[in-house]
Amino acid sequence: MIIEQPAIFLRWLYPQALWRMDRKERAVYLTFDDGPIPEVTPWVLDVLDHYGIKATFFMVGDNVRKHPEEFRMVRERGHRLGNHTYNHIGGLLHGISSYVHNVECANTYLHTDLFRPPHGWMKWGQYIIVKEKYRVVMWDLVTRDYSKHLSGRDVLLNVRRYARPGSIITFHDSVKSYEKLTYALPRAIEWLSSQGYAFKVFD
Repeated sequence: MIIEQPAIFLRWLYPQALWRMDRKERAVYLTFDDGPIPEVTPWVLDVLDHYGIKATFFMVGDNVRKHPEEFRMVRERGHRLGNHTYNHIGGLLHGISSYVHNVECANTYLHTDLFRPPHGWMKWGQYIIVKEKYRVVMWDLVTRDYSKHLSGRDVLLNVRRYARPGSIITFHDSVKSYEKLTYALPRAIEWLSSQGYAFKVFD
């Protein structure tokens, strides 16, 4: 559970970050990390269009550079954009200046005020600087669709077990998640809808 739904002490690491939205509103926020890529992004967009849902895509700057058509598709279909660094770098392996530089390189393509750190971690000094320009968005529920140890059904069960009002739900717009996404994403959307949840994006 500490992975799927971060414990309170983990949320204290970045106290001004968004971990969960309004607990009194029966709404969830779907987010997709790591894209855009031609093998997955168009399918995700078609699923979201089918259900009339907008989501937030935390994109890797170099993927945007390599796949401008998929980036254009996400933007033109009205989804929210977020920064996920230029090279999907882990903050613990980089100094403050190089990390912030990587974030800014990504933002030359993305032009967004939202940021999510790859792997969910960054050094305190990196966080202090990044949060001055960006709203740092973490998660209330990570589906673990990236895990080779989970099936699509397991990913769906994570959504059903841990989703709650205000949840920021993280999926991955990536090849390693695709097979599980094809099973879990439409079923998760249908289940959340049946439970009365609305789907929102960040202001």
